[in-house]
Amino acid sequence: MAFDFGTKRIGIAVTDPLQIIATGLDTIHPQYIVDYLKNYLQTEQVERFIVGEPKQMDNTPSQSAVHVKGFVTILKKNFPEISVEMLDERFTSKMASATIAQSGMNKKHRQNKELVDTISAVILLQSWMERKIT
Repeated sequence: MAFDFGTKRIGIAVTDPLQIIATGLDTIHPQYIVDYLKNYLQTEQVERFIVGEPKQMDNTPSQSAVHVKGFVTILKKNFPEISVEMLDERFTSKMASATIAQSGMNKKHRQNKELVDTISAVILLQSWMERKIT
């Protein structure tokens, strides 16, 4: 399961049991994420949480890194049995926006920030799975 964390929204993506393809699951407000995950984990198995790590072009943490660190702490505290791995998230939002633009969706759908966050999480998870294979 991957997360594109934001202070207003968290994009969530999951993969199939064989870890072949990532799929967008949802976008949740940060205050509801623990309850959402508790409910989700009652019916689904999650091996690992992948969290986008915000970095600047020079590889230093971005301004939002402190918020992501807090989110990781919440995940570890509430779900200690699930490992958490950070993955560089530079360019995921731009890639998500480009993917949406190329999809042929109308302007209203292309401007949907929740969709961008979910697709960013999909890109993170797919990237992690591809790294794992090589």
